[in-house]
Amino acid sequence: MYIDIVPNRSSPPAILLRESFREGKKILKRTIANLSALSLSQAEAIRAVLKGKPLAAVDEVFEIIRSRAHGAVNAIRLAMEHLRLSALLGREACRERDLVLAMIAARVLDPQSKLATTRSWEHSTLGELFGVSDADENELYAALDWLRERQAVIEQRLAKRHLHEGGRVLYDLSSSYFEGESCPLAARGYSRDGKKGLLQVNYGLLTDARGCPVAISAFAGNTTDPETLMAQVDQLQHDFALQSVILVGDRGMISQTQVEALRERAGVAWITALKSGAIRQLAAAGTLQMDLFDERNLFECTDEDFPGERLIACRNPQLAKLRAAKRRQLLAATTTELETVQRMVANGRLKDPDKIGVRVGRVINKYKMAKHVVLDITATQFVFHIDEESVAAEAALDGLYVIRTPLPVAQVSSAEVVLHYKGLSHVEAAFRSLKSDDLQIRPIYHHTEERVRAHLFLCMLAYYVKWHMGEAWRSLLFADEDQERLTQRDPVAPATRSDAALEKVASKRLADGSPAHSFRTLLNELATIVRNTCRRKQASADEALFNIDTTPNPKQQTAFDLIKTIRV
Repeated sequence: MYIDIVPNRSSPPAILLRESFREGKKILKRTIANLSALSLSQAEAIRAVLKGKPLAAVDEVFEIIRSRAHGAVNAIRLAMEHLRLSALLGREACRERDLVLAMIAARVLDPQSKLATTRSWEHSTLGELFGVSDADENELYAALDWLRERQAVIEQRLAKRHLHEGGRVLYDLSSSYFEGESCPLAARGYSRDGKKGLLQVNYGLLTDARGCPVAISAFAGNTTDPETLMAQVDQLQHDFALQSVILVGDRGMISQTQVEALRERAGVAWITALKSGAIRQLAAAGTLQMDLFDERNLFECTDEDFPGERLIACRNPQLAKLRAAKRRQLLAATTTELETVQRMVANGRLKDPDKIGVRVGRVINKYKMAKHVVLDITATQFVFHIDEESVAAEAALDGLYVIRTPLPVAQVSSAEVVLHYKGLSHVEAAFRSLKSDDLQIRPIYHHTEERVRAHLFLCMLAYYVKWHMGEAWRSLLFADEDQERLTQRDPVAPATRSDAALEKVASKRLADGSPAHSFRTLLNELATIVRNTCRRKQASADEALFNIDTTPNPKQQTAFDLIKTIRV
């Protein structure tokens, strides 16, 4: 057999697979197949094989001169395209926009400093895909300033996408510690990071009812929760042009003072909870009839101290048990340390009543049990006992919480009000992701107020991308895929995962037997897809290079396909 290439005037030549045979004294040929669909180079390769010539191995002809992680970067880029993030940042293409997009992708991929980010361009295809391979850290800082100037407009666009008239908006405040002393926002306050004594910056996050981030605001580190609330209301009404909105915040955020201010704002309703002191007053006044909890875990009532509001009282037995156990532990620890002080007084090591009081105060403040301890301090003795009546009075309200809202029953039921309040867990999840190794919002190293605000906003945008990717990838992650059941569950009982989600957690595998992933490990799985840059061996310096990407395995291809389902 041989390859016969037959010229065909102005058309491409015919490529025929033929064989010769003898018929008497004549040598004839016949066509076995028409291979005209092949290229000439393919035809020549077949010709060489038929002639018995050995073909060279690929590694003898070509060499890989560079390999870079590509799959995870490509997944993030694909998600950003489906989120239309470039249009969100700016209508017109520019260098600064490309740099900001690259910084967002880099923070989702592997959060680092600006200098480390620029040095990582060569480790993956991120710099190439976003066209910023030549950028240095100074350009990134300049792009960060560019982003800060556009924050208000970008947040308005996000609000237009995800918030709607009469819808719910979740809001909460957190803090992150600060390295340095020069930023005006850095101050000592209540640390949610457990970094007592360090300077910190507070920031408030607005999300839609699902927990999708819309806006972030920075405040001085000593700003209290309620002080930040009305600025968010101004933003919702004025910047986002929402005439009607339901603001959901915890009891520390929407206090009675803030409720009075919200009453003056037309179109603003709220869902929040009462503080423990107000609950005790309701119980003492008889508004909360505790015997009603014998048959149910939720009932609705009103009180003249809360005009125009519905009060939804809930009692969670599991929470009651936890609080009772914690109180016993704290009382036991308090008693142990106070007995130590007693022995010191009895042995004469502590004599001055003032010094005894200081030592005792240190103990009861440590465990926050002062309200349950009766003290008697003199110059020669120290006596204490646990006030069992006080303990019993507090225990009677264990597991009890009261949600308050002005929304009418016709608009939202009691059960829905409770579920809406518990939706604040979405904001708490956002803070956990922002502060963890996923996005590393902390510690804050920037020294100017505007750079700090820009850093927080960049991290929020990275979480915006990560949130949508996580939602799209639920079936591949340990996440619970049955979200509908959460809207139909008992609103008071603790949330539980579906049987399918529990099976994923227990077996560490999906229904098809493949490994279940966290968001980070799935990115790591995709990172095994690399882009190989190749060239012909003994090629000249000006000969073109070419790229070959790893072919995705089925799990990786599924991840890419799911990203394509993202819609905004």
